[in-house]
Amino acid sequence: MDSLWTQLEPILSRVEKPARYIGCEDGMQRPIHHPSKVAWLLAYPDIYDIGLPNQGLQILYEILNERPDAVAERTYAPWVDLEAQLRLHGLPLFSVDNHLPAPAFDILAFNLSSELVYTNLLNCIDLARTPVRAEHRAAGDLLIGAGGHATYNPEPLADFVDFFVLGDGEEVVSEITEVVGAWKAAGKPSREGVLRDLAGVTGVYVPALYESRYSGAVLLGTTPRVPEAPERIEKRTVADLADWPYPKQQLVPLTEVVHDRLNVEVFRGCTRGCRFCQAGMITRPVRERPADQVRTMVQQGLRRTGYDEVALTSLSTADFSGIEQVVAQTVADPINRGQVTVALPSLRVDAFTVGLAAEIQKARRTGLTFAPEAGTWRMRQVINKLISEDDLYGAVESAFSQGWRRVKLYFLTGLPTETDADTLGITELGRNCAELGKRHSSGASVTVSVGGFVPKPFTPFQWFGQNTLTEFDRKIALLREDARRSKGVQLKWHETKASIIEGLMSRGDRRLGPVIEDVWRNGGIFQEWSEHFNYGLWIDALERAGLSLEDYVNRHRTEHETLPWDHLSAGLHKDFLWQDWRDALAEVGLPDCRWTPCYDCGACTGYGIEHVVASAVAPAGGSQGTGQDLSRGGAVPVSLGIRTSKPAVAGV
Repeated sequence: MDSLWTQLEPILSRVEKPARYIGCEDGMQRPIHHPSKVAWLLAYPDIYDIGLPNQGLQILYEILNERPDAVAERTYAPWVDLEAQLRLHGLPLFSVDNHLPAPAFDILAFNLSSELVYTNLLNCIDLARTPVRAEHRAAGDLLIGAGGHATYNPEPLADFVDFFVLGDGEEVVSEITEVVGAWKAAGKPSREGVLRDLAGVTGVYVPALYESRYSGAVLLGTTPRVPEAPERIEKRTVADLADWPYPKQQLVPLTEVVHDRLNVEVFRGCTRGCRFCQAGMITRPVRERPADQVRTMVQQGLRRTGYDEVALTSLSTADFSGIEQVVAQTVADPINRGQVTVALPSLRVDAFTVGLAAEIQKARRTGLTFAPEAGTWRMRQVINKLISEDDLYGAVESAFSQGWRRVKLYFLTGLPTETDADTLGITELGRNCAELGKRHSSGASVTVSVGGFVPKPFTPFQWFGQNTLTEFDRKIALLREDARRSKGVQLKWHETKASIIEGLMSRGDRRLGPVIEDVWRNGGIFQEWSEHFNYGLWIDALERAGLSLEDYVNRHRTEHETLPWDHLSAGLHKDFLWQDWRDALAEVGLPDCRWTPCYDCGACTGYGIEHVVASAVAPAGGSQGTGQDLSRGGAVPVSLGIRTSKPAVAGV
């Protein structure tokens, strides 16, 4: 198995960022391959700058390389300049660790975090010298796998991916390794055979073993065609994060990447119940990492990497028990000499006090991003983001009073039942926050960032008909006009056409496979990048396939309609999601079940307990804000996400 380095090195001088492809990071492994070992090539279908920090890929990279029967290396989508050079010189996709050709591996496994990378996945498979369509692959070809949040509706990729993994990957990758290892030891006798064996692994979905039935344009269902394939695929859930203190050696890049800092996951899952948020729904139940383990991972990680910033990551970080102590100890650690910044993504606004504002960035102050998501209290009840204007203003006031000068507010538009008054509430909140900033600094600024809402599988909004492109553009125009009259407020928005195509992929079925392939074959790669996104390619491909954008994207679904992902399970009861959808339309908010009675969503069922985390009070100590009274009675804890870095997807 020979390295391609001698052939790659001469052409790297012709590309924009050669450092993307050379490896050599602190924390990189150079696994020793052997015919008896299963060789994984872990792929992120976007450029190195975006993919390198991905925690999921780094965790699996370490776990697999700790096994005696496996090796794992990494690859990322080559940017257009390198791809041109690879195709010109007849070179395949390669690993960045040992620079081995992709065909030298047994499994090419993708981490999919967004639907707009689907054409990149096809491009990488083709560069790996593997037939793009699964039905054309022979026993000796790569097995193509995929996992990540964007695989909870895998049907649009069913023609191209051999197996999908639903849920947490820490345990299941070892089980897949054992299945593939036995197949490899037997000489890879039958591709159909190993796919049937993989279907027997809990959490693994093999689309070739299922068939979808239609009546005209209506999907009737997706059912197994062989006895080895279960009728329903259950997601995998790691019950105790303490057993998985990864990554132990986070990769430190040689070139600039996004989220370039130490990242330590403090807990997984979220029960805040934001109805638009797929991540919060599919990662339930909440599982906390022990505080002592968090402190150890932070201290050891900072010393090993040399970073001066650590992000304590989760979907709602301030809900972590003992968050204040972990932050204080990290900042006060004498080894850090007061130079370490702690970033708290998804921080509750009611926990963002003046004291915490002063504590978390004693070393230096960067911008803060608050995510109220909707412009009015009515809309926040609809989406179950139960924060009041006073909560937001209190958090912004705390930030500006402690020296921050830049605040970003993130919103969605096109949410269910949204009116023009709700839309204009976005800029009103921005204006009011800017006025608060001016009290503390004449240079204070507020950026209002708006994204088009995309309904996602396994959320209460999966039945909602997404806004049309015309309606999205009309709402952006309303905001632009209003923002012109708002001193100190800068408005930014995401490409509305990209939101439409994301919606197409999000809730599509197998009939979209030819559409994805059509777009790819006509040059449609890096569709999540604004400079490469091509709406026309998608519309033309849909027309050639005889499919309707309106039917997939803009149409409301009915209660008993078969959804493309109904044969998969994210651990949530479908009737719970339907009732939550009805509650949304009735503007009824639900408190977090971590300190209220169980709603029987289904997420904790397999653990033999009513709640994985239950408390009579909010998990994070200190004062807790309350929203307005809800129709189910009583005041409830309120929350607000904080994002401390910009989204990876390019916006407008």
